[in-house]
Amino acid sequence: MTFELGKNSVINLAGVNDDAFDVIELALKLTSVDFGIPSTGGYRTKEDQNILFKKGLSMCDGVIKKSYHQSGNAFDVFAYVDGKASYQKHHLTVIACAILQAANQLGVEILWGGHFKTFLDMPHFEIRN
Repeated sequence: MTFELGKNSVINLAGVNDDAFDVIELALKLTSVDFGIPSTGGYRTKEDQNILFKKGLSMCDGVIKKSYHQSGNAFDVFAYVDGKASYQKHHLTVIACAILQAANQLGVEILWGGHFKTFLDMPHFEIRN
């Protein structure tokens, strides 16, 4: 089965690196778990980032410690399972495998938050080239 980005996910990717968009589109063809982009999962302004920091949803405050989201070089995903959003580890791992495979096929260097050494951020991906 091949999946496609929904209208909201496309909107949520506005301002994100074109390489990320290409990786996501290919990953949707490779994955067995459908996924989308949450409303705060794409480009973020300094103010957007600071709000997430104050809510305890990010370790980056957007001012002193900037997020890759602020440069358009990061995106977050959620699994779409049985008509609902899921952040379950096994769903996100399947999606991550597809995203990492797609990035490799397209020659895009990407870092998955599931590989971070100090904490896990399994929905998170950063474009590094």
